[in-house]
Amino acid sequence: MRQFAIIGLGNFGYYLASFLYEKGHEVMAIDKNHELVQEIKDHVSQAVVADATDRAALEALGLNQVDVAVVSIGSIVSNSILATLNLKDMGVELVYAKAVSEAHGRILYKVGATEVFFPEKDQAISLAERLHNPNMLDYLPFLEGYSIIQLAPPREFIGKQLKDLDLINRYGIQVVGIKEIIPDRLNLIPTAHFLIKDSDTLILLGPNEALDKLREKE
Repeated sequence: MRQFAIIGLGNFGYYLASFLYEKGHEVMAIDKNHELVQEIKDHVSQAVVADATDRAALEALGLNQVDVAVVSIGSIVSNSILATLNLKDMGVELVYAKAVSEAHGRILYKVGATEVFFPEKDQAISLAERLHNPNMLDYLPFLEGYSIIQLAPPREFIGKQLKDLDLINRYGIQVVGIKEIIPDRLNLIPTAHFLIKDSDTLILLGPNEALDKLREKE
């Protein structure tokens, strides 16, 4: 069980905090808005009305002891930046912060954010990828120039073993997993002798350009 502090209880913060709590983690939810705190109090370990721009208030809550803090304040950029700075100055090792613009994100990194995320941008990119490639079941940014995706097998893959496809040499793509429907199971790092079925879902890691070529296959 890990300890999380979620600061800012808009839609994103609410769902993040409640989901982590459902997964068995200890979650402290923080917001200046008393109504938002009341709404989430039964879905987290602790819900607190506090101003994250006030370092003394954060110290009083013992936030320097949490494993991860997430700043999901989006409406007032300066509050997001100051909250992130306070957490880093207090010694919180992992601080994730939501950004509403590229400039906001750059500032968050400069004040010490471990990782900056853009929920609307990331969701838009994911949806655009699925609309652009209906055969692609899921999309996950991995690192610059690379992605992990889930893909229904192209017709030419069906009935063949992975060794026959030779994706690593042909495309530079690694098959990291295969989801089967019958039987219902996930094969992580499948062997070269795995036989592809039309009901399988491939989990692939590779360069974006190579994945794009693969997605064009029917």
